[in-house]
Amino acid sequence: EQLRPDTPLYNQTVMMSWSLGSSAPIPAEKPVTPPPLTTPPRKSSIRLQERRGSNLSLLLDVSTLGAETVCSVSTPKEVWLQLLHTSSRPLAHAQLQEAASDTNTLNAEYQKIPPNFVDAADLDVPGHMMKDRYKTILPNPESRVILKNPEEELGPSGYINANYIRGYKGAPRAYIATQGPMLHTVGDFWDMVWQERSSIIVMVTKLKENNEKCEPYWPQPRDKTEQVKEEDEDQEGEKNGRRQEEEGEMRQFGRFLMKVKNSQERDGFIITDLEIQLLSERRAVRHYWFSSWPDHHVPECIVSLLRLVEDVEMHRKSLKSSPSSEPITGPVPGSGAVIIHCSAGIGRTGCFVASSIGCQQLRETGQVDILETVCQLRLDRGGMIQTTEQYQFLYSTLAQYSLQLQHQQNQNNPEDQVGLQLQNLQLQNNN
Repeated sequence: EQLRPDTPLYNQTVMMSWSLGSSAPIPAEKPVTPPPLTTPPRKSSIRLQERRGSNLSLLLDVSTLGAETVCSVSTPKEVWLQLLHTSSRPLAHAQLQEAASDTNTLNAEYQKIPPNFVDAADLDVPGHMMKDRYKTILPNPESRVILKNPEEELGPSGYINANYIRGYKGAPRAYIATQGPMLHTVGDFWDMVWQERSSIIVMVTKLKENNEKCEPYWPQPRDKTEQVKEEDEDQEGEKNGRRQEEEGEMRQFGRFLMKVKNSQERDGFIITDLEIQLLSERRAVRHYWFSSWPDHHVPECIVSLLRLVEDVEMHRKSLKSSPSSEPITGPVPGSGAVIIHCSAGIGRTGCFVASSIGCQQLRETGQVDILETVCQLRLDRGGMIQTTEQYQFLYSTLAQYSLQLQHQQNQNNPEDQVGLQLQNLQLQNNN
């Protein structure tokens, strides 16, 4: 029943009708003359199709309310992109120590950083879902790595879930952040390593943490077989562990033949030197495996991560300064990006890259801008640094590195060294 616009709202009545087998209307609160009650004819059983939808129908005329249409409000993309480009908080050594202990401020700071995740509609690559480990973690289109296999035309086969990441002072393509290879993307991963002339791979995940996090994509020495078995709880995992070859024997991954040249254990990580061969060309690649970092959490030991960051940086510099003495054919190593991956390629991967850049900032300038660094990472690959816990850990890691630098710089100055020890003692008491 339509309500008359000229009737005051509080005098208008709202009529409701039920469709549960009876067509008799329910009287309003003040009925004038209720219709006589009649017994409706018995209906046959109501079928499923007739029961679809709501059993309660409500007719309202709100033309006299004068209410405006409610619209959803969202932050324009240009606004949060501007935030990512301009956010900054440079900190000197002492300021960094204080900031690292202020968890409430760090939580608030982290929550304000736009994630810059990629919508599937913005990634115009048909069939890419089959090569994504997680359907919501996608590469940013502007910086994604495109595989250019000369034997095939560009298309879905050129897709890999990976992004170029800028480094210290915005150095282009200093790193590549990618997801952990899956069984059917191992070949793509090595195609990327070869195409980008990368000589360093950093892996910061276990092979299995409740679920599979990464496919074993590289040859491992025989003495690492038992470690792989322990991580793989199912029968297939044990089978993979038993398949490990003797050190030095060739194995095939995708188009490539590769073998282990050397392997050594460090405090918290394993270094494996590989020789990769495609046709007659051979190259050297160093693989770092930091396995003591749980997904969505932080490592127990900051020192081990700092040693890994330092070792990777030293090896990268050594490749640039002097060519390898090994009889490797092909381009001189060292010109390619450092490839880092965890499982999704954003959480632990982001922490490692940000730690590496932050350490360089502290060494070169004596200060660090963690906020600006994380914003830069998210411009290149959405979601880098996944949790507030990881963000706090990043501050703690660089604060620890800052203390190490000050200790090294002040070793020849006893007065400064005593002051640094007092500062460290005060920080320990505050924590």
